[in-house]
Amino acid sequence: MLSQITDPLRPAVTRRDFFASMSGGLGTAALAGLLSSDLYGTNGLLAAESAFPDQTPKQPHFEPKAKSVIHLFMNGGPSQMDLFDPKEELTRNHGKSYFDKIAGEVENPGAAGALMRSPFRFAKYGECGMDVSELLPHLATQVDRISLVRSMYTTNLTHEPALFIAHCGRMTPGLPSLGSWVTYGLGSENQNLPAYIVLDDPAGLPVNGVQNWQAGFLPPVYQGTRFRSTGKPVLNLDREYEEAESVVKLERDLIGTLDRIHRRRRTGQPQLDARIASYELAARMQLAASDALDISQETAGTQKRYGVGGKGTDSYGRRCLIARRLVERGVRFVQLFINFQIWDNHTNIGTSLPAACRKTDQPIAALLEDLDERGLLDSTLLAWGGEFGRLPIAQLPGDKNVLKAGRDHNQNAMVTWLAGAGIKRGHIHGTTDEIGLKAADQKVTVHDWHATVLDQLGMHHEELFHRRNGLKERLTSVFPARVIDEICS
Repeated sequence: MLSQITDPLRPAVTRRDFFASMSGGLGTAALAGLLSSDLYGTNGLLAAESAFPDQTPKQPHFEPKAKSVIHLFMNGGPSQMDLFDPKEELTRNHGKSYFDKIAGEVENPGAAGALMRSPFRFAKYGECGMDVSELLPHLATQVDRISLVRSMYTTNLTHEPALFIAHCGRMTPGLPSLGSWVTYGLGSENQNLPAYIVLDDPAGLPVNGVQNWQAGFLPPVYQGTRFRSTGKPVLNLDREYEEAESVVKLERDLIGTLDRIHRRRRTGQPQLDARIASYELAARMQLAASDALDISQETAGTQKRYGVGGKGTDSYGRRCLIARRLVERGVRFVQLFINFQIWDNHTNIGTSLPAACRKTDQPIAALLEDLDERGLLDSTLLAWGGEFGRLPIAQLPGDKNVLKAGRDHNQNAMVTWLAGAGIKRGHIHGTTDEIGLKAADQKVTVHDWHATVLDQLGMHHEELFHRRNGLKERLTSVFPARVIDEICS
């Protein structure tokens, strides 16, 4: 009994003391339960072997139309009215003052000018009659393979938060990216390559750097893995010296056993789990990665089609070709970035926008055509777009030469397109107003876009979640979102 505790140096433990201590213990237990869910998204199985996150294939919520995704991210904000959305009103009212009507929508009001026509010619292409700028002659031949969305918009006109919205669903850092959510939900068909691979530009990281492909609060094993498009795909991947395969196997088995013993003694550490998993994957990747990225196995004609070796197209062409080789091998999510902000055309639109198009137009058109010819477009979803669009007014108003002017950021209208598995071919969705300032008809939010990508992969955006602090965290969070059924086949 409690009253029989007879330590003369300590007062007797009363019933009040006992329940006070017990309540503190319950609080600690509850906290541990919450933290365990944060770490693994499970019901508290911290030490169980089954709690160890992996990338083996997982069942979708329903029958998927796509098995993999290639995300062609055009960081910087492509200009919708200069690429896919021509506006006669801009041509008719070129040079007329408009700033006073949209002052609150301009990021750099000191440089805001009058309405500015597009300096580029448009024509209709394909059986669908899609308007495409002269700057995209190669993609113009592929319009009957894509669904163009002209009525998308976002909620921030600054690069950093807009990029977080585009990739993570909210404008704050530290959240899982789209690719991480996809691989968290579905795993990968190929256990010798990462499920989520990023082919960023060798010339430099995009704005927000590696945060664009982070795992956030998901287990770290689901973050994007950067592959280099030239040279060694992953640094320090190859062994320093050759050994017999039997010796290599014994060595790996021993290391694996030691890793498991080490992990059992240190439960609830997802960073440790991710590190062990990454080393195990690296061992399997030693042959698979080098093979997947070896485009010398492709014919000279295929390489030329993608622009490999071409002036301005070589870098992006290599990455588009590698992307095809990766999805061919069962990689779930492949993401391509372009050097820094080539689509951020604040000035000299007459040279900067054509340069951005020349780098990407031929490789992307080749990727579409190549995937289709190989039957891979039936199982691969392609998505193209940036973090926002551009304004219909000029930037640098003091310069009368339209080719030397540019366009500021626009959160109210942007253009994107999707193609491949589950997507209608040769389809145009939505409209903007008469000057391209705002989405007007059949509006699409970034969350709608996310929900649509997940839907093609067999996942409902509300059912793909991770328990965190008692909440079901989702890519679309608490925002209303719908699948863009109008573009789905």
